[in-house]
Amino acid sequence: MNSSRHRPRCALGLSLLALLTGVAGCSSADDGVHAAVPGPGAAVTRLCQNLDKALPRKVDGQDRGDPVPASALTAGWGSPAIILRCGVSRPTEMNDPDADGAEVDGVGWLIQKRENGSYLFTTTLRKAYVEVAVPAKLAAADGSAALVDLAAPIKKAIPEGIAD
Repeated sequence: MNSSRHRPRCALGLSLLALLTGVAGCSSADDGVHAAVPGPGAAVTRLCQNLDKALPRKVDGQDRGDPVPASALTAGWGSPAIILRCGVSRPTEMNDPDADGAEVDGVGWLIQKRENGSYLFTTTLRKAYVEVAVPAKLAAADGSAALVDLAAPIKKAIPEGIAD
């Protein structure tokens, strides 16, 4: 008789566990693009928050759809996503005098082409480092089309200078 009292509770527990597992597996957060959120100091965080407010709704023809976790230090556009991270650390590649660089509409960039055909761009000579990852599918010839759309907001929100 004791065992019959425990069966319904056990079945209910298993049903509840299956329901919770199913709901967790279908959460919208799992469907989003993930991006590591930088951890800069307070001054750089304020600059990045200003940049977030100035960012365009479209970059390289792609609609904005921010990555998870949600943060004013990250933004995204399209699928596969162009990912912007503000307040990143200074890349060691900036120490290389032979590193590739370019200026796009008044913003200097370190250019890093990855083996998979994608590009990673990082601003130079700004009070905060802004990194833009462009997937291979959207990179076209040199991956810089996204930088044209991002130049004006970066110039507006991140002053020229050397990042701390």
